[in-house]
Amino acid sequence: MTENNLSPEITDPSAADSTQDPTLDAIRVAVACALDRKAAEVNVLSLEGLSQVADYFVLCSGSNPRQVQAISDAVERKLRDHRVRPRHIEGYRRGRWVLLDYLDFVMHIFHEEERAFYALDRLWGDAPDITESVLPEPAESQARSATDD
Repeated sequence: MTENNLSPEITDPSAADSTQDPTLDAIRVAVACALDRKAAEVNVLSLEGLSQVADYFVLCSGSNPRQVQAISDAVERKLRDHRVRPRHIEGYRRGRWVLLDYLDFVMHIFHEEERAFYALDRLWGDAPDITESVLPEPAESQARSATDD
């Protein structure tokens, strides 16, 4: 995708190496935030070359409408702190499938039943799963690296 609404705060060159990608940085923030709100089955799919809709889909689930809304609220608030705003939000009121469209990536926050029914993971089965590369480091490895400095 050519248009990018990601902020300089996320793309601070002094804190990044030459391979930093502002979209992936925003996805890392969104994934960490969703996990903090106990989102289940977090998957990140790379749609580059497969879709013109977005470069990435971030998928996660909540067990009830309130949790789906709480995940959505937390992600939106945290990314706004980084001056990254969604271009479009759908489905918030019902809390069954909230879509946060950030242009370069779309975050789908599903109720478990909707996720099973629509099966986007299976529909986009050809897309590479890059989840491991955007997950936050476990707390113990972060503590170890801090003591190594």
